[in-house]
Amino acid sequence: MAQLSRHVRPPGADTPPTCEVPQFAPVRVRGGRFRPRPLARHRRRAVAAGLAMTAAALVAAGPGDAGRARGHPASTPSASASTTASTPVRGPGPVETVRAPVRIADGDAARLLRPGDRVDVVAADDGGEVRVVAAGARVTGVPDVGATGTGALVVLSVPRATAVRLAGAGTTSRLAVTLR
Repeated sequence: MAQLSRHVRPPGADTPPTCEVPQFAPVRVRGGRFRPRPLARHRRRAVAAGLAMTAAALVAAGPGDAGRARGHPASTPSASASTTASTPVRGPGPVETVRAPVRIADGDAARLLRPGDRVDVVAADDGGEVRVVAAGARVTGVPDVGATGTGALVVLSVPRATAVRLAGAGTTSRLAVTLR
C-alpha cells in the first residue's frame, strides 16, 4: 500500500497552467443558418410519388364490388319502410345498342361508307330546317342493294333511343350522313 500512495498525485497537478486566449476575428460560415428547405422539398417529392403510386395501384385493382356504387352503403334503411332495407344505389348501366336500318337520300354518299366508320346523321325537313338526329353512329353494314331513286340503305349501330329518333326522322325528312 505504501507504493500506491507514492504514485498518486493531487487533483489538478497534471493540468497545464492557464494562459490568456488571443483575440481573433469571428468565424463566419457560408450560407448563414442551417436551412431545412431542401430536405422538405425532397420530402414533398417523396410523398407526391408515393401518392401517385398508390392511386395507380388503386386504379389497376379496380372496384372491389362491381355490384354496388362507390361511396354508397350496401343497404340503407328507408324512411317509408323502416323494417326492410332498400336496394343498393346503382348508377346508369351500359347503354344497349341496336342495329337500325337508315335510308340515306344520296346513294353515292352511301357508297363511301364502310363498316366501322363513324357518321353523323342529319335530317333536312321540307321547310328547310336541318338538325342532327344521331351523332357518332357506327356503320355496321352497307347492303349491296345499290342506289335507287329514293337513296341507299345503311345499317347503323346506335342506342335504342337514337334508333327511335332515326325511324321517326326517316318518315318525315330526308336523311344524309357526314363522315367523322
